[in-house]
Amino acid sequence: MHARMHVTIIGTGFASIAAIKQLRKLDALKKLQITVIAPKPCFVHLPSMIWIPSGLRRAEDVTVDLTNFFKHMQVNYIPATVAQITHKGRTVITTQGEHIPNDGLIIASGGTYLQKAPGIEYTLNPCTGLTASERVRDRLQKMPGGTIAFGFAGNPNEPTAVRGGPMFEFLFGIHTQLKREKRRQDFKLIFFNPMLEPGKRLGPKAVKGMLNAMQQRGIETHLGHKIKAFGPDFVRTEGGEFAADMTLFIPGMRGLPLYEQSDLQLSPGGFIQGDQYCRAEGVMRTYVAGDAANLPGPDWKAKQGYGAGMQATAAASNLYDELLGRPIGATYRNELLCVVDTLDRGMFVQRSPKLNLILPPMRSMHYIKQFMEWKNIAPLR
Repeated sequence: MHARMHVTIIGTGFASIAAIKQLRKLDALKKLQITVIAPKPCFVHLPSMIWIPSGLRRAEDVTVDLTNFFKHMQVNYIPATVAQITHKGRTVITTQGEHIPNDGLIIASGGTYLQKAPGIEYTLNPCTGLTASERVRDRLQKMPGGTIAFGFAGNPNEPTAVRGGPMFEFLFGIHTQLKREKRRQDFKLIFFNPMLEPGKRLGPKAVKGMLNAMQQRGIETHLGHKIKAFGPDFVRTEGGEFAADMTLFIPGMRGLPLYEQSDLQLSPGGFIQGDQYCRAEGVMRTYVAGDAANLPGPDWKAKQGYGAGMQATAAASNLYDELLGRPIGATYRNELLCVVDTLDRGMFVQRSPKLNLILPPMRSMHYIKQFMEWKNIAPLR
C-alpha cells in the first residue's frame, strides 16, 4: 500500500466506530491515515435513550468523549459539519468551506427525520438524542396526570426508513415507571400508528405480542389512520382527534440534505444508494453504512445500530482491499436483532431470512440489554 493512503470517515455513530476498528484491525502497521469529520468528538449510545425518562441513565452514562479512542486508534479528528461530497467522493467540503481530499471515503453520517406533519413542533422525538429524552423526563416529572400519546410513522417514499422499536420501549418503560411511582392510575396512555399492524418488521408474532402487551397494561390504541396534524394538546388523524398532554412521536426517516448536494446516487427517500458490498453506486472507493444508506435486503429490514456495525465492517474491509488493488467480497448479514425493554423486563426479537424468533418478556433480557450497552461503550472510554 502507498504509505500515505488517506481514508476519510464521516460521522461518530455505530457505523463510524465499527469502520475505524475494522480498518485498524486490517492495517496493523497503521500505514493508513484515517480522518474522522463530525461536529463533536462524541459518541451517544442512542439505544439507551429509553432509560433517560426514568432516571435509570443520565447524559454522562450514555455519552462518550472519543478523544482518547481517536488517540489510541491514531485517528485525525476534524470538528466540522459536512456540507457536500464532490469529485465522485474524493473531496469532502465542510460548512466552513474547507476541502478535505481522500483516497477512500466511508459515509456513516446517519439520516434525519421527516418534518412534514403540521404541528410536528409540538411533539418530542426521543430518537433525536439526549435533549429530547431529557425533555420527556422533565415534563413527565411535572405532570400531575393526563394523557400521553406515543406513535411513529414511516417514509412513504421508502418503507424501510422507519424506526419504531424504541417507541414501544418508551411506551412500556413509561408505563412501568408510572406504576413504580404509584401514579399510573392518573394517566391515560395511547399508542397511535398509521398502520394497522405496527412493528411488522419484527415479524407477525411480534405485532401480536406488542398489541397483547398493550391490552394487558391498559394502554389504548388508535391504529390504521393517517396522521393529519399535531397540536399542543391533541393528535388529529383521518380517524378522528384525541387529546394528548404530551406526544412522543418518531416520524419516518430521510437522508441528510448534504446527500442531495453531493454527486451521489440517492434512493427515493434521499439515502445514498449502495450495493451488497456497501459501495456507493456509481463512484469509486466510496462506501456507505448505517442510517445514511439504502442497501439491498428484505422488505422487513430496518435501521438499527447492530446492522450499521455489520455494514460498516464490510464497507471498511472492501475499501481496504480496493486501496490495495485486490478484489472485494465482504458482505453484511441481513438480520434484525433487538430486545424490546420495558424497564424491568425485555422481549428478545430476532429476524433473519431463515428465522423469526420471539421470546416472552424476561427479567434476564433487561440485564442483557444493559450488558450490551456496557460492551458498546466501555471500549470507547
